[in-house]
Amino acid sequence: MKVQLQEQTLRLRLDEAELAALQAGQEVGNRTRLVPGAALCVQVRLTRDEAAALVGKPGHVTFFLPQTQLDLYVLRLPCREGLCFSLPVGGEDRLDIEFAVDVRDSVRQRGVVKRVSPRSG
Repeated sequence: MKVQLQEQTLRLRLDEAELAALQAGQEVGNRTRLVPGAALCVQVRLTRDEAAALVGKPGHVTFFLPQTQLDLYVLRLPCREGLCFSLPVGGEDRLDIEFAVDVRDSVRQRGVVKRVSPRSG
């Protein structure tokens, strides 16, 4: 899983193998050692709840992704647009979370999907 942090935005990008593991009920994540004794761990788990959630402590965060939203998203793969969430993190602060499956890996695994556009007329 690739993790990108910038200000109040957290981007999570999985490949198709990680997506399959997530769909199978496994947790996927990324752990980066920053200095001796300090690491940043970001994990993703599915939840049956309708709302996304973020739970954590310093250095370790788990993002709970709603199963129903993931299922609908997977039907659109491969696609560039992912799922976006804006979650409160204390006070008036929010963290925007962007979740996606790597479109290039998705095309390699699934092939190109031809989209039918509505006829004008």
